[in-house]
Amino acid sequence: MSPVYEWHKANGAIFGEKASWERVNFYATNIGNDALRPKDWLGNHWSNAVQVEHHATRNNAGLFDESSFAKARVNGARAAEFLNYVCANNVVKGVGKTTYTQALNSKAGIESDYTVTQTGENEFLIVTGTAFAVHDFGWLEKMRREHSFNDVEITNITRELSCFGIMGPKSRTILQTLTDADLSHTAFPFMTSKEITVDGIKLRATRVTYVGELGWELYADVANALELWTKLMAAGKSHGIKACGYRAIESLRLEKGYRAWAGEINTETNPFEAGVGFAVSLKKENFHGKAAALAAQANPKRKLVAIVFDDITCVPFGSEPIRIDGKIVGRIKSGGQGYTIKKAIAYAYLPIQNSDVGTQVDVEFFGTWRAGTICAEPLFDPTNERIKA
Repeated sequence: MSPVYEWHKANGAIFGEKASWERVNFYATNIGNDALRPKDWLGNHWSNAVQVEHHATRNNAGLFDESSFAKARVNGARAAEFLNYVCANNVVKGVGKTTYTQALNSKAGIESDYTVTQTGENEFLIVTGTAFAVHDFGWLEKMRREHSFNDVEITNITRELSCFGIMGPKSRTILQTLTDADLSHTAFPFMTSKEITVDGIKLRATRVTYVGELGWELYADVANALELWTKLMAAGKSHGIKACGYRAIESLRLEKGYRAWAGEINTETNPFEAGVGFAVSLKKENFHGKAAALAAQANPKRKLVAIVFDDITCVPFGSEPIRIDGKIVGRIKSGGQGYTIKKAIAYAYLPIQNSDVGTQVDVEFFGTWRAGTICAEPLFDPTNERIKA
């Protein structure tokens, strides 16, 4: 469990479990509008607190305990060479640079996706999802062994570091009150990482986001986690900061179109059909799965699309059939509520010929067909102004 577990418990947290971690779903003390409760079965396992946490992050700042994120240190004389072979993107950009990438299999399927931060000439920090330590780090070990990178070390450091995400338009203002480090966009650009001191606590701050807002992930020794959390909450009180849970993250990331492994992407989907081809560096001389990636780019057969429903209470659960002109063309992969855009959201892979923006679709919700529209992505902040503020 998180080193801040007791604080969450004392402050109204409702927990969920993932990969043996008890994580905050939401805080029952946040009271929202119950009229937004989804229709059908999904409304039975829903809380109006999520919308409050969503809006707090969009309008002020949200503080997320992401300590369950899996973290690995990769180091050794050939660490850079190893990761640039395993990863589809160029992840060797210099100390302090953070890169989003996928690791592809030989068929260009997305075996893993994560961020890679170069922390030294021969050292890197990988951060991936809570449930994926065994799978993702196992894949790295497999690649290391099969391609004879024997001098590269891969160490799981998940339980050594807490991770707190402070996200929202007021995140810089709040964090700046606690540090002498220059957090301006010029001095601390998006997708960079630095070691800084926050009110006496040394930590790594990485400017990245999974919610579509200005913000930082803060990695600190677990021994300092509770002190750091309480200082951040105290500093943000006058700015409307709220402690937020993972269900708010889900709502926020769906609006922004950020993919989730085992949700919209997996070993059977390639980056180009999934809309994450921007994170593949085809200019690199070689990487694992490059030949298959080139073939996939040249011959697209389907595309992951965003479908919106005007009624925010018509929320897809997953696997609902989709039809166009009376013909079944696919199934929903994931869905949720977009509290900022005030619509329900779904993502699905559809044949290329059925994937145009503006196409009307019908989706079956527990026996009832309801109309949706394929919309351009991202649904929120398409110019990324908020992220790069």
